[in-house]
Amino acid sequence: MPREVQALFDWLVDGAPGASNPVAVLERFCPDLAAAGIPVARIAAFVQTLHPHIMGRSFRWSPGAAIQVNEASHAILHTAGFLNSPVGQVMQHGQPVRHRISHDGHHDIAVLRDLAAQGMTDYVALPMRFMNGTTHAITFATAAPQGFSDDDLEALQLVCRPLSRVAEILALHRTAVNLLDTYVGRNAGDRILKGHILRGDSELIRCVIWFSDLRGFTSLADRSEPGAVIRTLNELFECQVPFIQEHGGEVLKFIGDGLLAIFPISRDDTKAACASALGAADQAFAALAKLNEARTPQGEAPLRFGLALHVGDVTYGNIGGANRLDFTCIGPAINLAARLEALASRLGKQQLLSAELVAHVARPVVSLGEHELKGVSARQTVYELG
Repeated sequence: MPREVQALFDWLVDGAPGASNPVAVLERFCPDLAAAGIPVARIAAFVQTLHPHIMGRSFRWSPGAAIQVNEASHAILHTAGFLNSPVGQVMQHGQPVRHRISHDGHHDIAVLRDLAAQGMTDYVALPMRFMNGTTHAITFATAAPQGFSDDDLEALQLVCRPLSRVAEILALHRTAVNLLDTYVGRNAGDRILKGHILRGDSELIRCVIWFSDLRGFTSLADRSEPGAVIRTLNELFECQVPFIQEHGGEVLKFIGDGLLAIFPISRDDTKAACASALGAADQAFAALAKLNEARTPQGEAPLRFGLALHVGDVTYGNIGGANRLDFTCIGPAINLAARLEALASRLGKQQLLSAELVAHVARPVVSLGEHELKGVSARQTVYELG
């Protein structure tokens, strides 16, 4: 084995020190292979992940160019183009696939036609087997007139063994991030990964609190089968979650048909956080209107949700039993926001704002007077947008 290949092999066995992500690994791995005399002109790695929307990612390298990273949806797994491709074959059967590339243009596989147009002569796809039983793939192409030699292929198969272990470690970390982001939220997930996992590990933060609730949920649940109820809730939350996140908010909980989110206040810029929450609300209600336009022709009743926005201090951290924790927010401000949303329902209002929030809002508002809220000692003046 060439000394340079051995050095690359050893670096991977040691866990690729100095490279903390897939791009950084490939930024050394690919040029080092070429420098070792392996005539690679294109390398592409394909790694699946556990994510509700993304099937996996591809990483593509060619000499002198930045590594291209692309994501693919789950739908691609069922396409004939993927299933019949070398990568698809490797992932399905776990065996290497090799194609000599002719330049007569007679290739049934799209990637081979593309490589032929680029002057490539040989193409090999190798499996990267993870310890959990899944198979991923990495491909190598060359423009060398004679293609890859037997020694080249032996070296590629050798270095792919430790590369698979490094790829699996990085993939597991990404899966953990994906799952935490999906189930507990981006900021909470980041805190958990950084070690904030002890019960009672918490901090006091100031934020805008978003509390929303579907109107008429009980009657909807009574007259609909469970699957339809779930679909309706998903449609409702899809009108809110993307815009909350787009405006810097974090969804903490789905409470049946309700949603709790926060917009953290950074650098004491309460006005900016309030504007972000109101901007998200505007888009959420616009999305709801568009959804209802699509539901009406199908004979489905329009959906409505109420929203309360409030500013306050909350305790943000771990709560629960020793072996079952939840990363969430608690405090009187959360309770007040929930009571405001209930009041919005009683008043027949789409959205209510607390006095604390209105104090930092530049948009015109209308006072709805003082109201008693259950569990809140003082009467509260509430507002709606003018």
